[in-house]
Amino acid sequence: MIKKENTYRIGRITKAHGLKGEVVFNFEDDIFDRVECPYLICEVDGILVPFFIEEYRFKNDSSALMKFEDIDSVEQAQRLLGSEVYFENKYIEEGAAEEVSLNYFIGFTLTDTDGHTIGRITGIDDQTENWLFEVETATSSVLIPAHDDFITAINHQNKTIEMNLPEGLLDL
Repeated sequence: MIKKENTYRIGRITKAHGLKGEVVFNFEDDIFDRVECPYLICEVDGILVPFFIEEYRFKNDSSALMKFEDIDSVEQAQRLLGSEVYFENKYIEEGAAEEVSLNYFIGFTLTDTDGHTIGRITGIDDQTENWLFEVETATSSVLIPAHDDFITAINHQNKTIEMNLPEGLLDL
């Protein structure tokens, strides 16, 4: 059984395409094209279900036409419409951590270099040139620059990121 905490969201299936079971997959992360994994995970009726990729082709820089094995008709494809699509973390941990988007880190816990918990990453603000972690602390929500210069360690198994933040940043 695939657990949601072992995956991260990479997009959504938005519509059927053609008559042979293809779907339009709007993605936020093209990790499926960069890391070897034979399937994507779709949330169907609240259950995470792996669908093996038969073939895909990019439509533009944020969507692809995806054909899954055993989905061979418009009717079968329509059952996937609106499904959130996830990628399994274990394929990233096997050597491709540098390939992930920042969305992968949603749910990770931020700590300082002394091991004290700062908070939990709840989102990514990518509206500016400098991306920010949206972090829920014990008392508030804060934005923290998601910059390599501040990140000192990443533990994928424990889902933690250690950061060395400038003095006073959390007080802003």
